[in-house]
Amino acid sequence: MLLRDERDPQRVFGVAVDITDRKKTDDAIRESEERFRLVANTAPVLIWMSGIDKLCTYFNKPWLEFTGESLESQLGNGWANGVHPEDLQRCLRVYTEAFDRRERFTMEYRLRRHDGKYRWIVDTGVPRSSPDRSFAGYIGSCMDVTERKLAAETLANVSRRLIEAQEQERSRIARELHDDINQRLALLSIDLGEIGHQLLDSAPEARSRIQRIAKCMVEINRDVYAISHRLHSSQLEYLGIAAAAASFCSELSEQKKVEIDFAHSGLSQTVSKEISLCLFRVLQEALNNAVKYSGGRRFAVQLTGTADEIHLTVRDFGKGFDAEVAMNGRGLGLISMRERVSLVKGTISISSKLMDGTEISVRVPADAGESANQVDLLA
Repeated sequence: MLLRDERDPQRVFGVAVDITDRKKTDDAIRESEERFRLVANTAPVLIWMSGIDKLCTYFNKPWLEFTGESLESQLGNGWANGVHPEDLQRCLRVYTEAFDRRERFTMEYRLRRHDGKYRWIVDTGVPRSSPDRSFAGYIGSCMDVTERKLAAETLANVSRRLIEAQEQERSRIARELHDDINQRLALLSIDLGEIGHQLLDSAPEARSRIQRIAKCMVEINRDVYAISHRLHSSQLEYLGIAAAAASFCSELSEQKKVEIDFAHSGLSQTVSKEISLCLFRVLQEALNNAVKYSGGRRFAVQLTGTADEIHLTVRDFGKGFDAEVAMNGRGLGLISMRERVSLVKGTISISSKLMDGTEISVRVPADAGESANQVDLLA
């Protein structure tokens, strides 16, 4: 750099600065960026980057090829134009909230492909840092999971049809037990009672035996009615989940000679048929298993509702077990519960401690039900 002496305009002197290290640093940064872009553009995933202002600053070649858009059209918030309108607000909310907290996030949304079709994307974003470790924005990667979601929905539809067929068969058997077998047993019990009254006092042993048989017939009749009720609860159909759950707990308590505390609150009168049936079947399975295997004699069932979800808990105070093994196991009861809960977009969890009892918790979105029957994944 040349400098002129203000006191002597004819006099000029120079200053030299060694910038070798800075050049090396700049070259290293440039090489690192080129290496990143080479890797990003050949990666089998869609990659994006954003700055500290939340605006996107980079999209790799696979993203641009997938969307069929130019880099300029995607920068800033331009990428959002390709997100399905039904997913956009949720997508932006998840991104913004995670960004403000500097947290990792994963979300699913539909992104428009170059052919105009929407595809389901799993997008994972993580905070990134500058060389001085200051926050520099986010980097994210996306994968097309449409085929996986279609396969999962196909399996769900199969499970739904199997469960519907099972429920139809339960209803048919329940009707036959109640309307046919139960009535015939009742008539047979009445006939035995009349025969017993007609016997002469000279045959007390026969009369006593017939009375015992008649009493046994009454008990069988009661048991058949209970089985019919468990197969298909008319209370569930006409009075709702709370009344049906209370009745089931009362019947099981009397039948098994155990104590079952039932409580409910906040439940809407318009709980859908699908949710009601799901919760009732889960309650039956969970409580029967608890009575049978926990070794306890006291149980608690709670059913609560809010504007957003319905929550069922079944708790015993027995010997407990390894909950992780149970959740990963292949028991038919647990598989059935999980499938039913998943069909109404709910979650199920088990917490248990040895000698400290077990709790099964089910949470179902309040708006699940009819809308869960058929979903157009690519609409």
